[in-house]
Amino acid sequence: MQLFVNDLTVIDFSYLCPERGIVGESWIVDIILDGSLNDQSMVLDFGRVKKQVKAIIDQSVDHKLLIPAEHSFTQVTREEAGTHYWVDFLRPNKSIHLYCPADAYAFIDSDTITQETTIAYLQAVIKRELPANVKGLELTLRAEEMNGFYYHYTHGLKKHDGNCQRIAHGHRSAIKIFVDGMRSPAWEQRWSRRWEDIYVGTEEDISEISSMRLSSAALKHVGDHHIGYSYMAEQGLFELILPAQENEVMVTDTTVECIADYVAHEVAETIVAESTPRHRPKVKVIAFEGVGKGAIGYA
Repeated sequence: MQLFVNDLTVIDFSYLCPERGIVGESWIVDIILDGSLNDQSMVLDFGRVKKQVKAIIDQSVDHKLLIPAEHSFTQVTREEAGTHYWVDFLRPNKSIHLYCPADAYAFIDSDTITQETTIAYLQAVIKRELPANVKGLELTLRAEEMNGFYYHYTHGLKKHDGNCQRIAHGHRSAIKIFVDGMRSPAWEQRWSRRWEDIYVGTEEDISEISSMRLSSAALKHVGDHHIGYSYMAEQGLFELILPAQENEVMVTDTTVECIADYVAHEVAETIVAESTPRHRPKVKVIAFEGVGKGAIGYA
């Protein structure tokens, strides 16, 4: 007997990629459980699937940075007698370095982060928690189908009281831009390219790299082409160093509300600068944060 739950949850996370750097991603989770009926004539109560299994998935990968532990670029060092890990991802001339609490990472036993390797990781975690009558588990991870343009972004929200405070988690997000009441695919494409794989940081979190807690690998690889972020949040100290070219700095926090407002004003100011005679448009931006949620900004 099989039990299925579609759209069980959405996992929003980022992962390290040798070609793309830090990549923000959002995947929808579907699940099928295979087993015999229990004394309630069920494989597993839907309420338990939606609560317990969803919680396991969220705790394992949601709002975390997924690390390809077996890639040759990856170096992981645990802080002696501490709760933090250094992760160094030694891409040639584009290295990435983190110092974060252990819970901010998910270490995947593979040299790449894909849907398949993430499924294998989640299956191993979930199976340990299932009752004896459940013999099989099938997970599907899928990206939201989008007709328009989108981007992948990574950020951290130090003021957040939940897991959004982790400095490197992200989303795959649609964007819709309207100029003077008309939707503009050209502007949507422009932002899709600008933020194809981007880290969006807050200006006040930029830190002098020399003052950060650097690993021995970071000391050898960090240069003037890097930018560093550091902040203290409820879960602890978070630090990130990455190539400046894979980064965009906002004056404000990087909540989706602030992102929608930022994009709207950037579009409006660019149109004014590029138009002759000068034209101040009315701009509306619908910025998504992953799947099915987001904010609307105006300029």
